[in-house]
Amino acid sequence: MATRQAASELISIDPANGAEIARVRITSAQELDAVVARAWNAFRHSGWKSLLPHQRALVLHAIADGLAAEKQALARLQMQDNGKPWGECRSMVESAIGTFRYYAGVCETLQTDVTPVRGDYVSFTVLEPFGVVAAITPWNSPIMNDATKVAPALAAGNAVILKPSEDAPLLAPELARIAHAAGLPEHLLQVVQGRGADVGAALVSHHGVRMISFTGGTDSGKAIAHAAAERLVPAALELGGKSPHIVFADAHREHAVAAVVAGIFGSAGQSCVAGSRLFIEECVYAEVLAQVVAQARRLRVAPPDAEGVEMGPLASLRHRERVIRFVARARAEGAQVLCGGAVPAGAEFTAGAYYLPTVIDGLHPRAATCQEEAFGPVLVAFAFRDEADLIDQANGTAFGLACGIWTENFKKAWRIGRALEAGSVWINTYKQSVASTPFGGVKSSGIGREKGIDGLKLYTQVKSMYFGLHEQPLGISR
Repeated sequence: MATRQAASELISIDPANGAEIARVRITSAQELDAVVARAWNAFRHSGWKSLLPHQRALVLHAIADGLAAEKQALARLQMQDNGKPWGECRSMVESAIGTFRYYAGVCETLQTDVTPVRGDYVSFTVLEPFGVVAAITPWNSPIMNDATKVAPALAAGNAVILKPSEDAPLLAPELARIAHAAGLPEHLLQVVQGRGADVGAALVSHHGVRMISFTGGTDSGKAIAHAAAERLVPAALELGGKSPHIVFADAHREHAVAAVVAGIFGSAGQSCVAGSRLFIEECVYAEVLAQVVAQARRLRVAPPDAEGVEMGPLASLRHRERVIRFVARARAEGAQVLCGGAVPAGAEFTAGAYYLPTVIDGLHPRAATCQEEAFGPVLVAFAFRDEADLIDQANGTAFGLACGIWTENFKKAWRIGRALEAGSVWINTYKQSVASTPFGGVKSSGIGREKGIDGLKLYTQVKSMYFGLHEQPLGISR
C-alpha cells in the first residue's frame, strides 16, 4: 500500500488503482509512553507470563481460529494493503494461522536443560520473558511477518508492541483485535502507527522496551542496532538480500528455469529472499538465459484480483520510482535489458504502480546494480566457469540471506551449499519457508534467527537455577 502522510494520519492508497482506502492515526510521543506503560502493566499484572505453557497454548490456538474465521477478509485487506495477487494474500494469511498453531505446540512442549553436575548441587535452566518487546514489520508481507514475531513473543510470555510499516498499516490492528477477542489479556498486544524514522525510532529508543525484533532494510537495521547498543538491549534483525540463484549444466532444466522466474518475479520481486542474481554455468548460459527471458515475457502482469494474474503492482508509486531509477543506473553501467525495463502500457495500468518483469545482462558482478537490493522485479544474470569462480562471485556482496542451487549432483550441491555465505540454502527448490525451520541471514542480512524453536527462544532470557545438596556448611574456597 502506498501512503501519504498528513500532520496526524497516514492516508492509505491502493497501489493497484490509486484509490484511497483508509486513514490511520499516527501515534504521538505521549501516546507511545502510555502504550509502553500499559504493556508493562499487562505483563506484570495480567497473569499471562505465569500461565502454564499449555494454558498459553490454548490462547494461541484460539488466535489461529480467529484468523481462520476471517481469512478471506484479511486476505482482501492485504491485497489492498500492498497489491499482492489474491492467491499470495490468501497463502500469507494461511501462513499466519500456521505460525500461531506451531508456536502453540512449541509453547506446550519446549524443554530446557538439566546441566551436567560438577558439585553438590543440581543445576538447570529456565527461560524468562524479556517483558515488553518491540516488533517492527515491513510492508511486503504484513500479516505473515506480524505473526512470525508476535506468536513466539507471546508464547514466551512477553507483552508486544507491534509497529507495522507506514506503507502497510491495516493488518496489524486486525491481528490485535482478533488476538484479544480470542482471550489474550488486554494491552498484551498493542499497535503503534507512523513513519519508521519517527515512531519507529522513538519505540526502539524507549527506555521501557527490553527487546527489539525488526524486519526491513539494512540501513534501518543498522540504525536500530546502534540504538539497541546504546541501551544494551538485544535486537534481532532480519534484513535485506541479494540472493544468488545458481543453475548448473546438469540441472533439471524445466524445473530450474521455472524456479528462477518464480524466485524473482513472485511478489513482484518484493521479497527479501528474491533470487535477484542469476548464475548460469558458462556452457549453457545463452540457452538457459533465453528460456528465463521467454518465461518472464509471458508472465501476466495484471491487477491483483484479476483471474490468472502472476504479478501485480509494486507496493507504491514511490517504490516503483525507486525501481525505475535502479534500472536506469544499470543501463548507465552498460547493462543490456533483455526484457521489461518499463512500465506496462494499457488503461488498466495507468493509475497503479505496475512495472514489467525485467532481466538484465552484461554487467560485472561488482557493478553497483549487482551489489544493491532493488526489491523489485529485476533479475541480473552472470555466467560462471567453475565452482571456484561461482563461489567468488556469489559471495561477492555484503548480503547473505539465501541462495538456490540447481544440480543433479548431490556432492556438488553439498560443496556449494556449505561454501556459500547464506542463512538458507535451497537445493533443487526455492523460496521454501516454514514456521518450524529457523530463518535469518549472515553479514549485512541480519542477526539472529526467527522461526523454529529458536524463534521462541529469541524472545527469552536464560536463567540458571541451582539446588544445593551439601551435607556440610559452605566454607570459603581455599
